[in-house]
Amino acid sequence: MNMKRKLPPLNALRAFEAAARHMSFAMAADELNVTPAAISHQIKALEDHLGVMLFIRRPRALILTEAGQGCLPDLRAGFDQMEAAVNLARRWNATKPLTISVVPTFGARWLVPRIHLFRKQHPQIEIRIDASMAMVDFQRSDIDLGIRYGLGNYPGLHVERIVFCDHVFPVCCPELLKGPHPLLTPQDLQFHTLLHVTSGTGVPSYFDWNMWLRSAGIEGVNSEQGPYFVQTDLALRAAVSGLGVCLASELLAQEELETGRLVKPFCQQFESNFAYYLVCAERNVNDPRVKSFFKWIHGMAEVEKDQSPGCLADLVTDP
Repeated sequence: MNMKRKLPPLNALRAFEAAARHMSFAMAADELNVTPAAISHQIKALEDHLGVMLFIRRPRALILTEAGQGCLPDLRAGFDQMEAAVNLARRWNATKPLTISVVPTFGARWLVPRIHLFRKQHPQIEIRIDASMAMVDFQRSDIDLGIRYGLGNYPGLHVERIVFCDHVFPVCCPELLKGPHPLLTPQDLQFHTLLHVTSGTGVPSYFDWNMWLRSAGIEGVNSEQGPYFVQTDLALRAAVSGLGVCLASELLAQEELETGRLVKPFCQQFESNFAYYLVCAERNVNDPRVKSFFKWIHGMAEVEKDQSPGCLADLVTDP
């Protein structure tokens, strides 16, 4: 069965329908944002395609021919149906959940505790969070946007950096500040197990101990020793359990630092080149749901950027 439609160009049909509705080439041109000459050309091309005259052109008036009058009602009904279909698609897009792909630790530790604030501002937008380390094919999946941690190199996507003030520093459980080798200075790290976070892909996507030690000017510490974890959350849990010292960011270790389960033993910290990025397909940039989420998260980052946990050295005062 041959399903190929034998239709004239859509622009020509639009030009005829608008001109017939207004009975004016000039008013049709204004509606379609083209010139009257373009409307006249489109209708002439349509008449040539159909082999019939659609208008009788008078110096100061247009008159529909019988052929024009005959095809106009069905053509108008067709445009009305297309408009209804387009509006239905737009309403569906506005009400379907906003699906966000997010790295698991950031999702659990930062996004989820705050997502109610976004819902409060935008109760009409349903949220679906997909916590995954996997890279997303935005062209083939139903993911609307992603939050990723790295250097911002995401070819073919719209990318915006979230400007958090997110320093990196060692954290440990309070018990490691005691014992035969108390963790009091960065040099004391040589006596403690270092906990590492890796992307698991072989591609660097996290700050590491080598970066931090080099930035702090610390020598004599083996930056490679210690267990590796694919998620920061697991490394932080290991640090809480006293298994070693973990590099943490202010964003992700906030809860443990506030409750005292982890402490920041010294003040040396490292401002990493890695950052959190909002990413989406270019076609989604103007999606009202995506724009609302981008605006909200940038606002949250602005509010929180000056909040920073203190180190133990900040609490020491001269007698």
